Amino acid sequence: MTTAVPRGPNPLRRWSLLARFAGLPRLAQLLLLTQLAFNLGFYLVVPFLAVHLADDLAMAGWAVGIVLGARTFSQQGLFVVGGALADRFGTRPVVLAGCAVRVAGFVVLALAPTFPVVLAGAMLTGFAGALFSPAVEAALADEGTRLERHGTITRSELFGLFAICGELGAVTGPLLGAALLRVDFWLTCLVAAAAFTAILFGHHRLLPALPPRSFGEPILAGWGDVLRNRMFLAFALGYSAYLVSYNQLYLALPVELQRATGGQEALGWMFALASVLIVVCQLPLAAWARTRLGAARALPLGFGLLATAFVTVSATAPADPPPGVFALAPAIALVTFVTFGQMLAVPVAQDMVARLAGEQRLGSYFGFLSSAGGFAVLAGSTGVGALLDRARTPTPDAALPWIVLAMLPAVGGLLLWLVARRGPPPRHEDNDDP
Repeated sequence: MTTAVPRGPNPLRRWSLLARFAGLPRLAQLLLLTQLAFNLGFYLVVPFLAVHLADDLAMAGWAVGIVLGARTFSQQGLFVVGGALADRFGTRPVVLAGCAVRVAGFVVLALAPTFPVVLAGAMLTGFAGALFSPAVEAALADEGTRLERHGTITRSELFGLFAICGELGAVTGPLLGAALLRVDFWLTCLVAAAAFTAILFGHHRLLPALPPRSFGEPILAGWGDVLRNRMFLAFALGYSAYLVSYNQLYLALPVELQRATGGQEALGWMFALASVLIVVCQLPLAAWARTRLGAARALPLGFGLLATAFVTVSATAPADPPPGVFALAPAIALVTFVTFGQMLAVPVAQDMVARLAGEQRLGSYFGFLSSAGGFAVLAGSTGVGALLDRARTPTPDAALPWIVLAMLPAVGGLLLWLVARRGPPPRHEDNDDP
């Protein structure tokens, strides 16, 4: 008989998650620290990639959009492949392969002189994430199930710690990247490559070689079930607007900072602001959305905040920026509204995925969701990248890109509200594990 772990909405218990890290076994600690180091290396480079492409390599807005969109698509769109490979061959080899591919991608970005080479390096870094992240999350889910059975910690609490560790890496990464960028972009890439080399050797030494979970199962098993689930397909279409919106922190935010201040020196601080907000507010806000709002209200409210972020910038884009630190106000509002919209909507949406799937074939459903988002980001970033050239100077049509961006989450939130009101299909209770 297992010992039940309290699950009530006790705020003191939620805030004690970080203190419980020391009481976790070695494998859980390794996976949590991996997420911290992984985000540290990632955020050293990616937030500054658009600046490097536009300023150092003199690429046009459409080219920058293609590079950033392709990087996101090669990660988000191929999550289903990484998850399937982890199931087929085991977590350890896929994690190690992901680390090696990302090291190669950062080295290519450090040395790339032309658009095709930059595109290849960006796609390598994205595909590495598609290999690495699903495998680590699968390992963490397995470990969380085991620890919950022993009364050590619930799986949801373990994933809460995972998110916080990731954001701690996301806080320090942009700040370190901004400092290194004062030297050169190639140094930033090589430091990130060194960080992932350390992760590679750490996992080679410490990550156990556990047997594959579903050896011999077809990689695309379950996709037919996904494609027949019309309610989930509508949900995935609406949810894709979130990924397009969040991607604007990499594409549109540097443009706004350039317009307002003449440079991107504050970019690292903007990402640090987003990460601090998530570390401080994610757990209590997600609990409030789950217990007080429900999906039918939390999802449109979160997507409404995403739309508000872009509406705020559209109101100031045609005018000359105010003097001093006040010029940063639209960028701060953009980051704040996007982050709160993400914190409010995403945990509720992830819970809805499992319910829309009937608690079955979750890998196929989450993989499809990421793939759909990757396609949306690729198309959206290319189009928005071209439109953002209008927003670089305070002209009458400078608000157009921001209005288009605001419409995407507004329509997506409406679609998710309709799905949430209709409700997910009933669970397949007869197929549940004993």
